[in-house]
Amino acid sequence: MSEMSAMNRKLIQKLAETLSKQVKHFNKTEAECLIRLFNGLLGDQSDRRVGNGLDRGKFRNILHNTFGMTDDMIMDRVFRAFDKDNDSYVSVKEWIEGLSVFLRGTLDEKIKYCFDVYDLNGDGHISREEMFHMLKNSLIKQPTEEDPDEGIKDLVEITLKKMDYDHDSRLSYADFEKAVKDENLLLEAFGTCLPDAKVTVQSSLYK
Repeated sequence: MSEMSAMNRKLIQKLAETLSKQVKHFNKTEAECLIRLFNGLLGDQSDRRVGNGLDRGKFRNILHNTFGMTDDMIMDRVFRAFDKDNDSYVSVKEWIEGLSVFLRGTLDEKIKYCFDVYDLNGDGHISREEMFHMLKNSLIKQPTEEDPDEGIKDLVEITLKKMDYDHDSRLSYADFEKAVKDENLLLEAFGTCLPDAKVTVQSSLYK
C-alpha cells in the first residue's frame, strides 16, 4: 500500500472518529463508510472546486437516483436543509449530520427537518402560498375539465383546518409539531422529503 493511501486512510479514520462523536445515530465504522462514499461522489463531480463539497447538481442526483425524489422544489429545499452554512456546497460534516436525521432521525428531529424543508422562505411559518406551491408540485396532474388550482386551494383549506391550531391562517412550528404528533402521516404532508421507511443506510448508499 502506498504511503499516500495509508495516510488518507488514517485521516479518514480520525475524521470518522471525530464525527461519530459529534453526530447522533452513526457509529465510527458507519461514519467512515459515509466519508469514503462522500469522497467517491466528489470524484465524480464535474465542478473542479471539489474542496468545498457536493454541489447542488450532484446532491440532487443522489436524492433522485438513490431515494427516488422527483420534485425539484423539494429537492432544492432538502439541499438547503443539509447545507447549514449556506455556501452552496454540502461538506462532509453536513453530509453526515444531514444523513443522520434523514435516515435515522427521531420523530422530533424529522419534524424539525420537514418543517425547515417546507418553510420555503425561512420565515418560521408555512404560509398558504407555500402550501399551494408545494401541493401543486407534488400532486399528480390529471387531465380534467376543472381548474386544478381550485382543487389545490380546497386542499390547502382542508390542511389548515386540520393543522392550524392557533387559527392564524398559516402553520407555525408548534402547529406542525402538534399535528404530526397527533397523526404521524402528516409528517410529509406537503411532499416527499424523507426516504421510504424501509430504506436503510446500507441498502440506500452502499449499493
